Amino acid sequence: MSASETLLVTGAAGFIGARFVESCNARGVPVVSVDRKDAFEARPEHARLDFGDLLDIEELESWLSAPRPKLAGIVHMGAISATTELSEALLARFNVDYSKMVWNAARRLGVPCVYASSAAVYGDGSLGFDDADALVPRFRPLNPYGESKRRFDLWALEEAAAGRTPPAWAGFRFFNVYGFGERHKGGMASVVLHGYDQAKAKGEIRLFRSHKPGVADGHQTRDFVDVRDAVDAIWFALGAPIRSGIFNVGTGAARTFLDLARAVFESLGLPENVAFIDTPLAIRERYQYFTEARMDRLRALGFAKKPVGLEDGVDWYVRRLEAGRG
Repeated sequence: MSASETLLVTGAAGFIGARFVESCNARGVPVVSVDRKDAFEARPEHARLDFGDLLDIEELESWLSAPRPKLAGIVHMGAISATTELSEALLARFNVDYSKMVWNAARRLGVPCVYASSAAVYGDGSLGFDDADALVPRFRPLNPYGESKRRFDLWALEEAAAGRTPPAWAGFRFFNVYGFGERHKGGMASVVLHGYDQAKAKGEIRLFRSHKPGVADGHQTRDFVDVRDAVDAIWFALGAPIRSGIFNVGTGAARTFLDLARAVFESLGLPENVAFIDTPLAIRERYQYFTEARMDRLRALGFAKKPVGLEDGVDWYVRRLEAGRG
């Protein structure tokens, strides 16, 4: 992709979106950035980024309908990402209907589209974490957020079967992404950031106690993904480009929350001090004890990048936080 080609990025003031814009700046690729206007102004780390032309999310549909120079592609990271959001109407509007509008615009304009799905579609993992398209109707997410992502994945596959797609498209089921630029997510930020804050404040990190027989405290596992790997996957999809499909983006290797906490203590040079607390009743029945991305399909297409290891990713992140850039 040449520096003269412009990418449209939704969710540009968010976590993965802002890191993708940062990578565009480094490559000299111009962007048009879409998000809530106040989100660009409210986050101090954005002062160093060139977001190009700014659009509020409510302006995008009319902007896409007006005559303008050809875009090189659309990177659709915008969504309500809180797993605690219970308004199905709100999630339907922004995670399903808005995504359909973006997809149809990419189809009309004849440009590639990459969108953010989520590993939340897999629910309790009873069907595994295989990203085969045929499994999508059978997934049962544990919350309305995950269901909204599953609904759009299913719609995209139905559109693809009917031949109504952008010239190239990819949906990415991001697993547990962590890294610089997520503080605005508050309670939805990664355990790396929460652990860092707790370790700095009190010298301890609090983790949920296990309430599942056979799983020791702190041995709940996740596929923790460095945000830089997520950005690299997006560039792969745009550069290949992937003709069509929905794919996992993870490391392919689950790690425990104890591993993560120890990596934070190691990076800070502090002694290990983990305190276990009860998993809140409100989420206890829906809590996942294991996630691990199957990466076979994306690897088969040529995505050969070795994922950032947990200890290396945490150390890089902690160093940015320590430098006041987190």
